[in-house]
Amino acid sequence: MAAGTKAGARALGKGDLALIRELADILRDTDLSEIEVERGGLKLRVSRQMAAQMVHAALPAAAPPVETKSAPATMAPETPAPEAAVDFSVHPGAVRAPMVGTAYLAPEPGATPFVKVGDTVNEGDTLLLIEAMKTFNPILAPQSGKIIEILVDDGAPIEFDETLLVIA
Repeated sequence: MAAGTKAGARALGKGDLALIRELADILRDTDLSEIEVERGGLKLRVSRQMAAQMVHAALPAAAPPVETKSAPATMAPETPAPEAAVDFSVHPGAVRAPMVGTAYLAPEPGATPFVKVGDTVNEGDTLLLIEAMKTFNPILAPQSGKIIEILVDDGAPIEFDETLLVIA
């Protein structure tokens, strides 16, 4: 929220400034680019600009041309075209993150994950946990089905509305 207030918005208090600092710390610690919370009629969005990284790679020197004698032409075997990447975010069984935070696939370090690819789940089963502001929030299966893809890693930071996994 800018220093000025919009019509109908309330002014920031000392507690609000502490919340903003806490959100900024979360952004820095988790490498997230944006976080948004709403408390008691106050809606805060804290974001930061990420620096673009330039990657330079040296190209190998071109080899000098080599003279060869002509040989009868042969057909090379046709190589299959690479498969297009599947966009699971549009899948009807995509389970999305309801908040920013850190994803945990198991109830504690070293424990068996809640689910793995190929598992069958029932509506309401715990799929994973999202830790946000020191609170562990269970993410429940919105439907019954089979886990066909898990798109997050254990302990990875996640963004709001990011696709976490897919149930078919």
